[in-house]
Amino acid sequence: MRLLFAFIPALLLVCATAQAQTHDHSMPGMDMPAPTKPAPAAPESPKPAAKDDDDMAGMDMSGHDMKGMAGMDMSAHGMGAMAMAGALGDYPMTQDGSGTSWQPSSAPHEGIHGAYGPWSLMLHGDGTLVYDDQGGPRGQTKTFFESMLMGMASRSLDGGELTLHGMVSLDPTMGKAGYPLLLQTGETADGKTPLIDRQHPHDFIDELSVSYSHPISPSPFGALGGFVYGGYPGEPALGPTTYMHRFSGMALPEAPIDHHWLDSTHVTFGVVTAGLVLGNVLKLEVSDFTGREPDEHRWNFDPARFDSASWRLTWNPTRDLSMQVSQGWLHSPEQLEPDVSQRRTTASVTYNRAYAGGNWQTTAAWGQNVNMPGRRLDAVLLESSATFGPHTVFGRAEQADKDELFEAPDPLAGRSFRVGKLSLGYAYAIPASTHFVIDLGGLFSLYDLPFALEPAYGRDPRSFMLFTRVRLR
Repeated sequence: MRLLFAFIPALLLVCATAQAQTHDHSMPGMDMPAPTKPAPAAPESPKPAAKDDDDMAGMDMSGHDMKGMAGMDMSAHGMGAMAMAGALGDYPMTQDGSGTSWQPSSAPHEGIHGAYGPWSLMLHGDGTLVYDDQGGPRGQTKTFFESMLMGMASRSLDGGELTLHGMVSLDPTMGKAGYPLLLQTGETADGKTPLIDRQHPHDFIDELSVSYSHPISPSPFGALGGFVYGGYPGEPALGPTTYMHRFSGMALPEAPIDHHWLDSTHVTFGVVTAGLVLGNVLKLEVSDFTGREPDEHRWNFDPARFDSASWRLTWNPTRDLSMQVSQGWLHSPEQLEPDVSQRRTTASVTYNRAYAGGNWQTTAAWGQNVNMPGRRLDAVLLESSATFGPHTVFGRAEQADKDELFEAPDPLAGRSFRVGKLSLGYAYAIPASTHFVIDLGGLFSLYDLPFALEPAYGRDPRSFMLFTRVRLR
């Protein structure tokens, strides 16, 4: 794909710059092992805390007892994110992604961290005002607001870890038809016609979930533990960490055009997941969930059907690397095609590198949808983001097989086309207060289209977005 090869030189430049800064300005302590929970042995009496306020020996860094941290200012790279425990096992919270997914444990974890009694608390989110200009004959313009606010509370319970998650979004305020996005497909605005060349808004309530993890036994490779997770809505064990929650993609104000190949199940009305976790290295999980994607009514709860299933295997060989492979069987995912079910397979690799003054993360992913009845459709994604002080550069290259770009009676309806997209952008961060940052940025997109699509999309459509974002840190 031409756009993919055009993206590679820019990506290599970002990598080289990031590695150079890593060697020249290595951050002390970045390679220290992450704090872990107490080993799952017989409980013993806790040691008394040190009396000296400046002595950290009395601070429990496992995340089970953070009463002494209440009121402390703990930013993404500070003590708070490192000290809190992972929701599903014996690893630091920075390794948790969306739902039950994992990311590299060295990834930044923005948000406000604190404690209330036995509870460890976290709050993070952002709101983005976007001016969107999609080019070509099918392109449209729109100014819209997208947002996300997520809260988490966790505590020790009977030797394990109880975690509550809640996430809401004001995306429904942009209207049921969402925002213009060339080549995007999936879901509906009115229950009658499909959304084409538009990205649907997310529901007001995106997650209400609870999980409980408990150690089973020690092993030479780390503590073996088990967990259960339930959400209404929640996210099943399928695909990589959702684009809006992984560092490589969260700076981009637009959804990937292969969203429905990789991570569209991140808002699922009814999901139960059970899994095993080996230390901070290996995780195997299975889910029972509702296959139908959210309908056009974005402010309510959809029916829970529990008619689909998935599994996912995740391997984190180092603190900078996370890999997953997963497969799901989705019953009737699209409202407008109730007789079509789908087998989805995904694989992804995420590499993260923290360095003095910034962070660099790259995600490569592949997804395949096999419609039953229907055809096999593949998609690939490569995205990368790097920060250097207040500067963020980011890009995404994609390719997807699309067979929903035209409606009957158009003669191209039902035909599959392999399309590509390249997006590059930049944002500048302005600290607004202790816990708020304002980003000013822009994004420019080019497309790689087959000749048959030129009458509809034009020979060389181009798009851009300008945005300002307020986010918690």
